[in-house]
Amino acid sequence: MEVRIQGIHFDVSEKLAQFINKKADKLARRYPVIDYIEAVLTVVKPETAMNKEARIKVIVPHEGEQVATKTADTFEEAVDLCLEAIERQLGKLKDKK
Repeated sequence: MEVRIQGIHFDVSEKLAQFINKKADKLARRYPVIDYIEAVLTVVKPETAMNKEARIKVIVPHEGEQVATKTADTFEEAVDLCLEAIERQLGKLKDKK
């Protein structure tokens, strides 16, 4: 499984990258069919609360891609919210089979 992390207009810290990789590994253990996870992090409006946006895309072979976008006070919180949404989407795919 490949994990790609991209920060738009800022550099992603090593600590944040480790956090995202840890969460991605946990998701991949639950759903081993995942091939690729992409996390795009953006600061929406610099001087406001709830200005960290995370968009996570998960590619599952033969099922397409699952995407979630969430905004929160911190990138970690936004990533957690996205991964929860992705898990629900993957659960629905699993139920269809």
